[in-house]
Amino acid sequence: MLAEKMTNDDYIALLKQRLGEKRFNHSLNVAEEAVRLAKKYSVDVEKAYKAGLLHDIMKEEKPEIQFEAIVKSGMPFTEVEKSNQKLWHAMAGAAYIKNELGIEDEEIINAVRYHTTAKAGMTMLEKVIYIADFTSKERDYDGVEKMRELADVSLEQAMLEGLSFTLQKLVEKNKLLNLDSINAYNEVAAVCGKGNNI
Repeated sequence: MLAEKMTNDDYIALLKQRLGEKRFNHSLNVAEEAVRLAKKYSVDVEKAYKAGLLHDIMKEEKPEIQFEAIVKSGMPFTEVEKSNQKLWHAMAGAAYIKNELGIEDEEIINAVRYHTTAKAGMTMLEKVIYIADFTSKERDYDGVEKMRELADVSLEQAMLEGLSFTLQKLVEKNKLLNLDSINAYNEVAAVCGKGNNI
């Protein structure tokens, strides 16, 4: 069933088939939070809801199926990305919604593609999905309340907090850093006035 014939109810039914209960509920919560943020920041609400619903559609597929979907799509796939399976579901999700569901809206595709790493030059919709994934109502990690407060002040400030948290954790574990995340961090840090004053 192609995108122009699928309703949001169809997407929800598809997610229910593809995801476990916890991940399914998370997807509904991200869609709900994406709508709230979209309204606050004058972003297309329908796009935000759809991208929020679909952002984790490939999360519970086996790694080899995720990998195959990325390669088959022809999407650029860096050595850092290949070495980090946690990034694959976002890339595979973008490939799936484009090639299997027939979604052609590049902004929705990119919102799914970059919801884990972020990147420089994100649209407001892409930022909304990135933040909604961090702040959906079932999230209970240390610092989530601060993230929610920042999201209501500025998407860029919330992104800076989220990227700082993610990059710091990766450095602590001596993991490779994704260049998209570093570029996103530098961009939002500059926007938030955190650049070097040398």
